[in-house]
Amino acid sequence: MSDPKVSIIMRSMNEAWALRDTLPMVQRQDYTNWELIVIDSGSQDGSQELIRRANPQHFVQIQPHDYVPGRVLNMGLSLAASPWCVFLNSDATPANTTWLRPLVEALSKPNTAACFGRQMPRPDCQPAFTAEYDRCFGPGRKAESWPHFFSMVSSGLRREIWEKRGFREDLQYAEDDEYTRWCKAQSYEITYVPASAVFHSHNYTSQQVWKRAFEDARAIGRAWTGGRQKYNWCRTVLAGTLKDLLADAAYLRRHRQLGALPEVAICRWLQRRARLAGFQKGWKEGHMEGAEIGA
Repeated sequence: MSDPKVSIIMRSMNEAWALRDTLPMVQRQDYTNWELIVIDSGSQDGSQELIRRANPQHFVQIQPHDYVPGRVLNMGLSLAASPWCVFLNSDATPANTTWLRPLVEALSKPNTAACFGRQMPRPDCQPAFTAEYDRCFGPGRKAESWPHFFSMVSSGLRREIWEKRGFREDLQYAEDDEYTRWCKAQSYEITYVPASAVFHSHNYTSQQVWKRAFEDARAIGRAWTGGRQKYNWCRTVLAGTLKDLLADAAYLRRHRQLGALPEVAICRWLQRRARLAGFQKGWKEGHMEGAEIGA
């Protein structure tokens, strides 16, 4: 029997440096029955020319100020011809020719709402961030024991489940986290697929570290249905930073990079403080919105 058709949905913005490798690797996959849907946010670096050469089924161009993650994801899914949709960020390059098939196989299980693959840091990734990728995606990954973890970078969704309730379009961050938490609340499965791997990583500045942690936590706080007591200074900042640093030290020791621990410690301290501040702001915003709706 031939492989069923799959829709690959890609978001891009000024990442020609990665698309030069990402698009050819997609085209070399041993799973060949797929269509490509690309939504580009006003790239000016040659990305659009590279995308056109890949001959996508749909090529949607929007302005950078019109980019809202949930809205773009919903747009891509609405254009898909397949009930199985795979998402790949333009700066996430498949590690081999077998990246796609494991994601499709995971989606073939009717109760699986979403799945996500392994992300391996690029060679230039700094220790503070390689340690995070190891916790999230590496062997014996810590994320397995977390209450919830998901990444849209290289992932798959069943469209029939998405049709019941799409991505929220009022969140600028963590829209994938919020959506997959909803899926789990409906008793659907979220599956990690380590056999599907991409190269993907970022080196953030201190300001970017703060902003990303703050905005991710803010989005989670807005959608949080429980009390705010789970996020507090002692638990989130103090205990969280110490827990992170213990894991970081073990990782850095294994990779003979202990000299980077002070730099990593600063990063974790920023992340944890930003996470608490972001959650508190989002929780207030979410409850204010709820009160206005109730009124």
